[in-house]
Amino acid sequence: MVSSALPRGEPVTHICVDLADPAAVSAALAPLTDITHVFYVAWAPHFFEEDQNREANSRMLRNVLSAVVPNCPVLVHVSLQTGSKHYIGPPESIGKFTIETPFSEDMPRLDNCPNLYYDQEDALFDAVSRSRRRGAAVISWSVHRPSLVFGFSPQSAMNVVCTLCVYAAICRKEGGRKLRWPGSLGAWEGFSNASDADLVAEQHIWAAVDPAARNEAYNCSNGDVYKWKQLWTVLAGRFGMEWSGYEGEESRWEFLDTMNKSKEHGFLGFRNTVKSFGTWIDKLRLYKIVPSCRIVSSL
Repeated sequence: MVSSALPRGEPVTHICVDLADPAAVSAALAPLTDITHVFYVAWAPHFFEEDQNREANSRMLRNVLSAVVPNCPVLVHVSLQTGSKHYIGPPESIGKFTIETPFSEDMPRLDNCPNLYYDQEDALFDAVSRSRRRGAAVISWSVHRPSLVFGFSPQSAMNVVCTLCVYAAICRKEGGRKLRWPGSLGAWEGFSNASDADLVAEQHIWAAVDPAARNEAYNCSNGDVYKWKQLWTVLAGRFGMEWSGYEGEESRWEFLDTMNKSKEHGFLGFRNTVKSFGTWIDKLRLYKIVPSCRIVSSL
């Protein structure tokens, strides 16, 4: 396992290395000649402009692949995680393109829309192609495109469940007992889909070991749809609060993908999104990342 912080209590050999430093990556990973599978889920979140995101994140992936692929004769699979931004572009591009939903994996890339996920895919494809030209053993690949991820991580910079729990705790302390919806009408009433973190991990493993799944890109969502007003009642209930819905008028947006391709290739994983949302709230509270109702009440 390669990351910037040491996981506690996990049965892994941990390597702490700056993936943006090619020399450090090579020194840390090139000697590990017995690597069979790479699951790449790293992301540098510290940039506001897409050009900076593209440069930093594609460089990190290239550094890893340059160190591992030529030096691991038993490497059989590389799994890359990107996301549904593949279909809608970076934040500054959202709303500028007419995009049909649900998103399917065979949809073409957006024209004239630079995207870090396109760069990462190209880096992966280039590394696999160069390996084949060298006459090395065939390396398979998979790309995984989750939507909004529900999960647990004390160090994640993008953790919507944790963010909403903090918001609920603040509302309870500062605004009385009512949890107010801060978003749009489109999110409140429109259909969305989400990706349970454990389900995403299951799909990564499936694609790495099932020959029928290799060399493909897959959406990865729970397999159902939800409205945020359904989840809002769950969040309010976990914090013992009343809630209020959307007040006003805004545009309606829908971002949905399809899991048909995954099912056709044999991955039948499913999560109930409403239950998933509640489960991750409970885990965040169990690990004291966010306060429980009792703690909030005593603040």
